[in-house]
Amino acid sequence: MDSTVETIRGYYDENAQLEWDRLEKHPFEFIFTTEMMERYIRPGDSVLDIGGGPGRYSIHFAQKGCRVVLAELSGGNVALARGKAAEAGVTIETHVCNCLDLDRLDLGQFDHVFLMGPLYHLQREEDRVRAVEIALKHLKPGGLLYASFILLFAGIIYDLQNEGLVAEDLKNPLAMELVEAVDRGEDYCGPGFTEVYFYHQRNILPFMARFPLEKLHLFGQEGILSPNYKEILARSPEEIQAWLTVARRYLEVPELLSYSEHAMYIGRKLP
Repeated sequence: MDSTVETIRGYYDENAQLEWDRLEKHPFEFIFTTEMMERYIRPGDSVLDIGGGPGRYSIHFAQKGCRVVLAELSGGNVALARGKAAEAGVTIETHVCNCLDLDRLDLGQFDHVFLMGPLYHLQREEDRVRAVEIALKHLKPGGLLYASFILLFAGIIYDLQNEGLVAEDLKNPLAMELVEAVDRGEDYCGPGFTEVYFYHQRNILPFMARFPLEKLHLFGQEGILSPNYKEILARSPEEIQAWLTVARRYLEVPELLSYSEHAMYIGRKLP
């Protein structure tokens, strides 16, 4: 077993609850992402969630009346997803599986496929390409792929959100690799919160252009709100709603993608 895969699996096995709680602490990502997805996903549709962690999105769309299959690397994440699904009163089919080994499950094709985790971590170009190819193999012609990326600028945003980190990062050679990659327009591959692959925003569309997909959207999943999310959440409900209204207008403005920590590509599979 690849030691990188084991490192990533171990991280999520140990931090499944933290991953579940992340979208409680950072709610804007979930709000904007589900709103965009719900433009297309309808009750009765079938959904394959590849690398969907502890099942936040799987459970959400099961509650919307979809048939959902979650295939996830981490057994800890899958166990938590099963428990949370039971609490929510819904059923999701779950499998512990590396996204690159998905064919062995013989799952068939789906109306929608989520790829919202694997591209955060796969270190090799050929593995990222293979992950998308496998996702498309499980997508019906005309179906939609939802692929998420961690943006390179997310590391800078983290320091903006958390006081006292930037001075230390400027003395940290590893952190400076990420800072310098922003200047060069390159992606970052290496250690992060675990083994990670961060995309420079300008490199997402060229990567996705190699696949038989019609691009529908590329949007920042937190919108413009990520750097200031703590301050915004402390404001009145009325002001929070006003900021959500403003941010929705800018989700797909290319020049503003770097305000988000994650970006999602939505594409339709060509015949």
